[in-house]
Amino acid sequence: MNRTRTGMGTGTDAATGRALAEELLDGCATAVPEPGAGPEVWLAFAEQVRSRAHGGRRPPVPAPPALRLCHPRGWVREAALAEPGAPAELVAVLTTDSAAPVRDRARALMEHLLVARPGATLRALTPLALRLGRRSRGGWILDRFEEALRRQAAAAAPWWHLPGPSAPPHGGAGAVLAELLGCPDRQARQFAVRLALTGPGRTDALECARRAAAECDPAAAGLWTDAALAAADDAVIGAVIDVLTGARTPAVRAAGVTALRRAGRAAEGVSHLADRSGLVRSCARWLVGQDGGDPHEHYRWLVRDPAGPSPYAVAGLAECGRGEDTGLLRELVAHPAGPVRAAALAGLRRRDAVVADSVLLALLDDPTPSVAREASLGLLPAAGRLDPAHLAGRLDPRGPLHIRRAAFRLLRARGGIHALRAAVALIDDWHPRTRETARTVVRACQWHPAQFDGEADRAELAALLKRSAKLFGDYELGLRRSRLGLTT
Repeated sequence: MNRTRTGMGTGTDAATGRALAEELLDGCATAVPEPGAGPEVWLAFAEQVRSRAHGGRRPPVPAPPALRLCHPRGWVREAALAEPGAPAELVAVLTTDSAAPVRDRARALMEHLLVARPGATLRALTPLALRLGRRSRGGWILDRFEEALRRQAAAAAPWWHLPGPSAPPHGGAGAVLAELLGCPDRQARQFAVRLALTGPGRTDALECARRAAAECDPAAAGLWTDAALAAADDAVIGAVIDVLTGARTPAVRAAGVTALRRAGRAAEGVSHLADRSGLVRSCARWLVGQDGGDPHEHYRWLVRDPAGPSPYAVAGLAECGRGEDTGLLRELVAHPAGPVRAAALAGLRRRDAVVADSVLLALLDDPTPSVAREASLGLLPAAGRLDPAHLAGRLDPRGPLHIRRAAFRLLRARGGIHALRAAVALIDDWHPRTRETARTVVRACQWHPAQFDGEADRAELAALLKRSAKLFGDYELGLRRSRLGLTT
């Protein structure tokens, strides 16, 4: 069974590697990560095998090959490298080994793999080599992989003729670099981008812009963006900017908006004032100001648009920081569009403008989740003077999730017995994040009667503890019972 999945998080990958190591140490000779497993799987696997075997655990006899390659004794690891069929991933790990004989033999094997099967080795091991390169003895493998990839890139057509990130793999000298440019592993993708941009030949500005616009990793997108703007001349700068300003990554759009001034198109900054990203809005305000305009006036016009204001225009108006706009933002709290109401509340909170508790309490029941959230955030400073019964009545699991979460946020801010009651009521909530937050609150409670300062008696605390007993181990539960004076 394939134990790894593409796209799993680093923590999950590491847990998978440790679990396989434990199975291997228990005698399951096939409990080895599959060739397509991520680098964290292999690193955690090797570390777990060595640390657990080094801790006095007796390995199975005869020891499987993978176990010998991770054995705590260097001479065992060195001998295992001489056997055929060693996983290339473990060979890579051993190129950073603390024992020089092991390290030298592993490096010789890796040199052979890079010569005999360069494409397959680079595809499979580049993400792992990048992690190993951060180790004290990892410079060798990182240098060798970079050298091999540069050779591959030099033998290929110019990189901008290679397939884009969404294209299927193909053969040829540039296939490895092309695949790494779209590799799911972000570190490998960034590494490939740097190699492509520092390789021989000119840089195609428009292709860099296209790749920046399609890139989902902010760091890689930033590399493509910088290269596109650096390589763009007067003939293509307009087309480059058009591509960048249509990108999905805010930093790429912001770079495109900023570059409008260079292209003599600063007047277009007005069209980006209501961008969904605060970073882009900030760059657009700077651009409009550089062109002699007043972004604040543009925002006031956008907010009064008869067709209805954009919530991002409302946010931009609040970001201008003018006190004269407070009244306009208060009016927008009653706007028919939920996102506009939420943006107005966020703007008022941003400038510490006072909104009546009664208004915010009414907005806790708003059908738009973002409005209820902003209302609860606005009420946090007043949490101690709110009616806890009013909030507790909104914790019903059958009610809207966003209202329940907003009420729970305020009860947690209030603290004391009201926070504990709410948390116990939600320890079985159907929503995973709400359920886990509630359980965290319950587990963090010390259950000392004095902690609640007369807000609850021992009988109520004992009942709450009984309802949440499943969250504690026997010792933890006994400790809390003894604090409440419960002996039976």
